[in-house]
Amino acid sequence: MILNKSFSYSELPFKIIWSAAFLCLIGIVVLNSISQNHTGGFLSNPFTKQIIFLIPAFLLSFIIIHIPRYSIHKYSYAFYFIGIIIVLLPFFSESHAGTYRWLNFGLPFSIQSSEFAKIFTTIALARYLSDNTLHMKKFNSVIIPILLVLVPTIIVLNQPDLGTSIVMMTPILPMLYWSGARPFYLFLILAPVFSMLTAFDTTVFSIWAIILGITIILARPILVISLFLFFGNIFLGLLSPLMWNSLSKYQQSRILTFINPEKDPLGAAYQIIQSKTAIGSGGLLGKGWGEGTQTHLKFLPVQESDFILSVLGEEMGFVFILMVLSTVGFLISQIIKNSYESKDRFSSLALIGIATILLAHVFVNTAMTVGLIPVKGLPFPFISAGGSFLVTCFIMIGLVSKLSINYVD
Repeated sequence: MILNKSFSYSELPFKIIWSAAFLCLIGIVVLNSISQNHTGGFLSNPFTKQIIFLIPAFLLSFIIIHIPRYSIHKYSYAFYFIGIIIVLLPFFSESHAGTYRWLNFGLPFSIQSSEFAKIFTTIALARYLSDNTLHMKKFNSVIIPILLVLVPTIIVLNQPDLGTSIVMMTPILPMLYWSGARPFYLFLILAPVFSMLTAFDTTVFSIWAIILGITIILARPILVISLFLFFGNIFLGLLSPLMWNSLSKYQQSRILTFINPEKDPLGAAYQIIQSKTAIGSGGLLGKGWGEGTQTHLKFLPVQESDFILSVLGEEMGFVFILMVLSTVGFLISQIIKNSYESKDRFSSLALIGIATILLAHVFVNTAMTVGLIPVKGLPFPFISAGGSFLVTCFIMIGLVSKLSINYVD
């Protein structure tokens, strides 16, 4: 793979790069506060680990900027298959707390392979959808993209890692829409989800069945396909109770806690309640750096990753949270803008996919922090501790920087 020198550094999207750097700096400051009373070893300190992982993260981002775009396109399927392999490898090693998410190479840290698979899948999806010979108005062209995403998603779901598998699925709809797929096909992708969610209430399920039937009639597919789509979704909805029973107890507990957090305040709801308490106690301007009682008295769990926004809210205040969300919102909007302005179809689709991944992480982490959705265990981009996720965030910034440059290589 030959490094490319046919562009000027002045062409790089510095608004995106500086936004990511600012978020990363905030993360370091917050992790330094969290680590003040850390009693573990040097490499188990969240602040120290974050600093160490910044080095390979930055280097990978820098290298990606110098890789020719045609090489990224050419080897995208190869990286996709590498992604499949690395998410399978944890199943052949020892489990960690009953899960198979981590690769351990005898180092002081482990690697979460599914983080890298998210990017590889998105790039492979961009390559397939950028093929000019595809007829996106035909349903056949939608099947392979769905399969490309489903394979790694099902593997990750069995690790089990529900949060990451959800994020892995999110780019499919925006990328299909961006590539010109019919809205009806996008509806068909979402239909099974609605069928399963509405099946627990007879009235709601009946209303959904009517909406589903009307939509299928208006789309006018072949009669056999129409019947299959309608009754297939109804059957899937009827299977929902069985699927609910197949969930592990901790997954059921998280969903029930989301519906009624006060039901188990010292158990499953403890994280959400402590998170809300931390943010509420910080007020508009916060208690000050290093002064968070929920944080430093260890009432707030997983504060260095999943609930790092709660630490921000307690110590820096609600105003600072708004500033962070505005910054990451600006970053994502710039990626979408570059995608819209891109002259290369592959680059445009890849940028949309990356923007969707970042948006999914921001939405889920923020909503989880304030109790709007069940706890999923997803970190906040560039701020949360986590070596694998930090490295993948910088890989995405490297790809965004490279693919945002309009030139022919």
